[in-house]
Amino acid sequence: MAAQARRPLDGIRVLDLSAYIAGPYGCTLLADMGADVIKVEPPAGDNLRKYPSTLPNESRAFLGVNRSKRGIALDLKQKDGLEILLKLVDTADVLVHNFRPGVPERLGIGYEQLKARRPQLVYCAVTGYGDTGPMKDNAGYDQVLQTFTGICTLQGPAGGPPEIVYGSVVDYYAAAMVASGVSAALFERTRSGSGQYVGVSLLRSALAMQSARLIYAQDEPLDIGRDMRSGGITGIHPCKEGHLYLSANTPHFWQTLCERTGLSQVADDERYDSVKKRAVHADVLVPLLRQALSARTALEWEQVFGTDVPCAAARSVEEMFAHPQVLAEQMVATMPHPVVGSYQGFTEAVRFGDAPVPAPFAAPAFGQHSSEVLKAHGYSDGEIERLRSLGVLL
Repeated sequence: MAAQARRPLDGIRVLDLSAYIAGPYGCTLLADMGADVIKVEPPAGDNLRKYPSTLPNESRAFLGVNRSKRGIALDLKQKDGLEILLKLVDTADVLVHNFRPGVPERLGIGYEQLKARRPQLVYCAVTGYGDTGPMKDNAGYDQVLQTFTGICTLQGPAGGPPEIVYGSVVDYYAAAMVASGVSAALFERTRSGSGQYVGVSLLRSALAMQSARLIYAQDEPLDIGRDMRSGGITGIHPCKEGHLYLSANTPHFWQTLCERTGLSQVADDERYDSVKKRAVHADVLVPLLRQALSARTALEWEQVFGTDVPCAAARSVEEMFAHPQVLAEQMVATMPHPVVGSYQGFTEAVRFGDAPVPAPFAAPAFGQHSSEVLKAHGYSDGEIERLRSLGVLL
């Protein structure tokens, strides 16, 4: 009889002590893979709960970043609070935090301290700039690192001011690094029996995102063109109504684009027969293309090009809740929540074909599962009430 299908991290327990996006969403990705994730918040809560939101009693960002976790609130600065966390560590496989270097050691939860207690623990630290170097103590935030590492300079127009890439792209990439790094360490543990330290930084993630730019060949000047944009034809263009993104970098896509927009006169012109040449002559080609695109709406052009020219009409994120492709892939689900009532949200970033589709559940309300988690670790109702009265447990 075949073994029952399961998700890759079923049976793995993760303690998520991190805040904001990178660490928490990395733990959410682990929950998607089947891990039991317990989010441990300080008495003031994860700062992401305080971010601006049109929801009256909850943060939209917090809900989106922290699905499929149980939540408790502990004061780790009190002896009893630290003792609770250490009991949780005794049954945990992974711990993730985003404290600045030195802070975990002062709290009594540094890597070496917890390794001595539980050698099997995979310990993941998310920092802004890494564990060493002159900037290791600096606070790291997505847009700070975008600006620091050149992302904003290259996002802006040539010769123009830098521009932020909105959407916390560095944080979310770092979250993916948390999930992949922790998963790799868990795999290694199956061979060695020991956990290990996993270091993820926003600096390392921001540079990793730019690996195609971050090449400096011998004998070439340092200040050279590193812009990855194809220029001109490939990009967003206005239409009769709406905007359309087009990509026509291959000969086939270029020929098809010219054919269906009525620009056959430039399709075989040797002056425009490569991406580089079309970028050089963008001042000639882009006005011709935009004039042709003005005949139809962006949605109509999507139908005209079909699967033969990569393109997309610019849509709002709100349209994703009901888009047929999103629904077909089961990427959105409705989740009950004790404060919001219920909400629709994203479900899983990776699909595992042999595993059951996960049933995601809502991000925890503040301290929602504190009693449940402590009871599962041997605390009585009386002990829990005492800890609440002292402000150790919320």
